[in-house]
Amino acid sequence: MTQTIWIARHANRQDFVNPDWFLTAERRYDPPLSDDGIIQASQLAQRLRKENITAIFSSPFLRTIQTANQVAEVLDLPIKLECGLSEWLNPQWMSETPEKMPIKDLVALFPRIDINYNSRVIAQYPEVGETAFLRAGEAARKIVEEFSEDILLVGHGASVVGATKGLVGEVIEIKAALCCLIKIVRQAPHWVLELNGDTSHLAQVEEIIRFN
Repeated sequence: MTQTIWIARHANRQDFVNPDWFLTAERRYDPPLSDDGIIQASQLAQRLRKENITAIFSSPFLRTIQTANQVAEVLDLPIKLECGLSEWLNPQWMSETPEKMPIKDLVALFPRIDINYNSRVIAQYPEVGETAFLRAGEAARKIVEEFSEDILLVGHGASVVGATKGLVGEVIEIKAALCCLIKIVRQAPHWVLELNGDTSHLAQVEEIIRFN
């Protein structure tokens, strides 16, 4: 049995471009994509346009949904919100559980969201790094056990690393730059990493990888 799992990190975020955004934001730990991030997400969508992806799973944070939505529009697919792919809920980055946009508002903005999908894993604040990696890895394994066709997971730096290691193991360093792409192929009973943090689809890439 062959199955391809694509894993992407969200594109550039508003508070990376304008750190002062955080000071007045209504939901300060849930920034949207920046203008150049929207372009990156569009470039990711074009990269995946001809791939045989049948389902898209996204972290419930705004920046990941925006990134996933660009791909969903091109591939004409729904978006399944999976809490297990969430940002690392690091208390050094966040002083409390991050507030996210209510689901009804998200669905109004992104009607491709599948309201009938329930997360297979729930992230809980606060988390240490190893907990975040293991949580994302568990989510990836649960999803691929249930969905046997080619799929896309859209997450954050830590959840991209965790999801990848959850499938292929701990033997490699995962490169998780903004809007990068990872390709994992199931060659039963093993998973083979074919792309690691690929950014060749982007016109501009970050020089220093930031996780927070």
